[in-house]
Amino acid sequence: MPDMNILCATDFTAASDTALRFAAVLARRLDGRITLLHMLPKGERTQATRTALDKAMAEQRTRCACADISEPLLIEGDVVHGIAQESVRRHGLLISGTHGPRGLRQALLGADMLKVARRSAIPCLVVQEQSAVNAPERIVVPVAGHHDIGRLLDTVVLLARAFGSEVHIFQSARPHEQVSEELAANTERMVDRFQAEGLAWVHSIEPAKVFSVGFAEATIRFAGEMNAGLIAIMAHASDEYRHIADAEKERMLVNAAKIPVLLA
Repeated sequence: MPDMNILCATDFTAASDTALRFAAVLARRLDGRITLLHMLPKGERTQATRTALDKAMAEQRTRCACADISEPLLIEGDVVHGIAQESVRRHGLLISGTHGPRGLRQALLGADMLKVARRSAIPCLVVQEQSAVNAPERIVVPVAGHHDIGRLLDTVVLLARAFGSEVHIFQSARPHEQVSEELAANTERMVDRFQAEGLAWVHSIEPAKVFSVGFAEATIRFAGEMNAGLIAIMAHASDEYRHIADAEKERMLVNAAKIPVLLA
């Protein structure tokens, strides 16, 4: 997908610096451009504030050596709602930084990041401050029982082509557990798609090493052991894990291995 416009959300922290650097790497691979977005809380859009933020955006662009920004945006309003609204306007991918809920003034870098990803009209790539900013050699895609994995597969294919990545379809096998029809069907769909696209892919079925109700721990462990550069998951919950999905996905976003996470 050439000429992609990448929407990069920032609050000028080190985590958003990493996001902008990653956006710049991707923009170069896709012959794309970057729109840098900062959300202002309501009532703070004074001329003095705007001048200060324009300067902060210019400094961040210089700091991150990013020359591909087509336009900086300052939008007043709620972070989640504002980013969701902007995501429908000619952008192909959203990139943002996170380092978990720490009581920050900007909700963007807290637990609301999952809300942003779910309300976004486009796939969302989330990085941490210490995430590696380079081409991911391996992308891990855990198999899930969602009804429609099409957008996730489309985005994985896009990124795997851009970076020349090997895609790892991952399943954690618990003793005596039957694979559901949904998981089996989605596994077959992934294999067929990646093979048809001519991507390098591996189907990895790993015995569960520790007991865990959800999928996050096994996926993070596997991705860390193989030095994966990206984990790709569904933004919304499947019926199978709906009761624990939010906690599992938030845990994935702030994984200790600092691996970027794609949600679609």
